[in-house]
Amino acid sequence: MSYEMKERKSIRSAFGKALVEAGRNNPNIVVLDADLACSTQTAMFGKEFPERFFDMGIAEQDMINVAAGLAAAGKIPFAASFAIFATGRTYDQIRNSVCYPEFNVKVVGTHGGITVGEDGASHQALEDISLMRSIPNMAVIVPADCRECEQVVKFAAENNGPMYIRIPRTNVYDIFDDDYEFDFTKAKVIKEGTDVTVITNGETLAEVIMASDELEKEGYSVQILHAPVVKPFDDTTIIEKAKQTKFVITVENHSIIGGLGSAVCELLSCYYPMPVVRFGINDTFGQSGKWDELLDYYGLSANKLARNIKKQIDRFRLVK
Repeated sequence: MSYEMKERKSIRSAFGKALVEAGRNNPNIVVLDADLACSTQTAMFGKEFPERFFDMGIAEQDMINVAAGLAAAGKIPFAASFAIFATGRTYDQIRNSVCYPEFNVKVVGTHGGITVGEDGASHQALEDISLMRSIPNMAVIVPADCRECEQVVKFAAENNGPMYIRIPRTNVYDIFDDDYEFDFTKAKVIKEGTDVTVITNGETLAEVIMASDELEKEGYSVQILHAPVVKPFDDTTIIEKAKQTKFVITVENHSIIGGLGSAVCELLSCYYPMPVVRFGINDTFGQSGKWDELLDYYGLSANKLARNIKKQIDRFRLVK
C-alpha cells in the first residue's frame, strides 16, 4: 500500500468535530476544559451543547475530580487541556480519582511533544505517555491523523474505562482513507520490509513513511508498524514483525524514556531479545523554536530519520 502525503490538516479541529458528533449520538457525553477551549477545540462542543460543557478555568486538578464525579453519576466525561497540564499537573487526581476506581473518564492531552514549538520547554509534554502508561487501568492512545483521531474519539465514547488520548498542536498529513477503522487491539502494518522494523505512532508516522520512501530509492527495505495504542500493547503483532527483521527502531515525539520505545524494549527483552534503537527526545527538556525546526533538531524529521535509519541498518549489517 502506498501513502501519498498531501496537505496538512488540523487534528485538533478533527478532535473537536468528533466530540460534537459523539455528543449528538449520546446525551451522556459531557466535556470539561481548563480555560483552553479554543486551543483544544472543545469550544465546538461548548457551542453546540452549552449545558453539557464545563470550563473549569485554570484549575486542572479540579477538572479531573469533577470529571470523576460526573463519571460516578453515569456521565461520559472528556476532560481536555494541554498534555503537559492534563497529565503532569493532574497526576494524583488521575491516579486516585479516576484510575483506582476505574471511572469512565477520557483525558485528552493536546499540544503533545516537541512540536508545541515556540511555547518552549514549560509547555512541551515529553513524558506524558510515560506517566499515563504507568498507571493501572489507564489505556493510552496516540492517533496519527485526523481520520484516526475521529475514530479514537468514537471508540472512547462507546467503550468503558479510563483513557488518555494524545494529539499534537501541529497540523498533520492525511494517511488513512475514509474507510479506515481504528482497532484498539491491533497495531497496523503500514509497509512490509526486510532490513528493519520501525515502530512509531502519532505525527511521526508520516515522517517515517516519507523517510522510508527515500531509503527505498537507495535500496533499503523498511518495514513500518503503526502502534497507536501504547497501552494495552499489541504484543503479538509487534513480536511477529520484529522477528522478520531481527532489528527494531522506534520513533516517537516523546522522551525515549517510558514511552513507545520503552514499551517495545520491555516486550522484546522478555519474549524475543534483539537490538532496539530508540529515536525520540534524549532525556532532556525541549526548547523554543518553530515546530518543524525542532522536529529536525531532535532528529525526527523525514530527512534526519532517513539518514539515521540508514546509518543504523548499515551498522546492524556489519555486526550481524
